[in-house]
Amino acid sequence: MHYLLFNKPFGVICQFTKHPVHPSLADFNFPKDVYPVGRLDTDSEGLLIFTDDGDFQHRLIHPKFNHARTYWAQVENIPTPESLKKLEKGVLLDGELTKPAKIRLIDEPKNLWERSVPIRFRKNIPTAWVELTLTEGRNRQVRRMTAAIGHPTLRLIRSKIETWDLGELKPGAWKKFIPINIRPVK
Repeated sequence: MHYLLFNKPFGVICQFTKHPVHPSLADFNFPKDVYPVGRLDTDSEGLLIFTDDGDFQHRLIHPKFNHARTYWAQVENIPTPESLKKLEKGVLLDGELTKPAKIRLIDEPKNLWERSVPIRFRKNIPTAWVELTLTEGRNRQVRRMTAAIGHPTLRLIRSKIETWDLGELKPGAWKKFIPINIRPVK
């Protein structure tokens, strides 16, 4: 069985088929027959897990397991405590409240790499970093949540899935791991 942690760079598409514009997962020499557990959109960066173990993949991806995923989001302006409280309690997306999230303001993450395409910069609009931990995975959820409270996401990095984190893994690099710390069904 293969279990891999991968730091997906900005602009990489989460599919193995070649793409006419963007690099794809096929460009990173993964072992045969491994697949990503979940996805990150093309504009997002950070941790993806790959495996050929269907049971492990199921336990990480199925909503009934509520596995934590942690993100660093660079957002426009400085969110107020009231704005952060809204994210904690859940915001309305597609007519349904998101599950409660853990959120806090953080300093710019240490060992942060340069992004291949810089974020848009506005001289008169400050930015802030927030760390969000979610237990659900709706399409573009973090971006939509921060936009819903008036703080659009400029850069998004998944830093952790359950107990596995990026550590010192550079963009485009992957490494093997042993999946020993997965929570059972609640």
